[in-house]
Amino acid sequence: MATKIRLQRGGRKSYAFYRIVIADARAPRDGRFTEKIGTYNPNTNPATVDLNFERALYWVECGAQPTDTVRNILSREGVYLMKHLKGGVKKGAFDEATAQKKFDAWKADKQKGLEKLAADEAKAKKDAAAKELAQEKKVNEEIAKKVAEKKAAEAAAKAEAEAAAAAAEAPAEEAPAEA
Repeated sequence: MATKIRLQRGGRKSYAFYRIVIADARAPRDGRFTEKIGTYNPNTNPATVDLNFERALYWVECGAQPTDTVRNILSREGVYLMKHLKGGVKKGAFDEATAQKKFDAWKADKQKGLEKLAADEAKAKKDAAAKELAQEKKVNEEIAKKVAEKKAAEAAAKAEAEAAAAAAEAPAEEAPAEA
């Protein structure tokens, strides 16, 4: 029996959610499976993977063939690295403790890279927000400048109209006084 490690689709329309399962190669995608070893949610950023590492490693060592997507997931989670390191232990290249140290160092380096990526993304988002705020302030200053000019023009027109009205009333008041 040829076993495959594949994704089994779930979730609603336009919002896929997958289970990572061990299934017979002849079984349909969403059909019968032997064991569920994890979940994969591609809708989050970054994609969320919940994987039973020991069972995935067991099935990979037993010869289960993963699909392309599952192979990428297992590689990112370190299953293939651990398989490689266990092969080195079997050949006598190094002992189990050294293999575990190498795996832990790889995992820590990967976590550091993910944290740096998240920090860079947060910084980019913050910079974009600051740039947007600066543009908005510039637009608001231009609007405030136009409003101030308009108010000044209205005040000047009003003052001019009052001066003209005052000038028109002043000769009218002086004329009866002369008579």
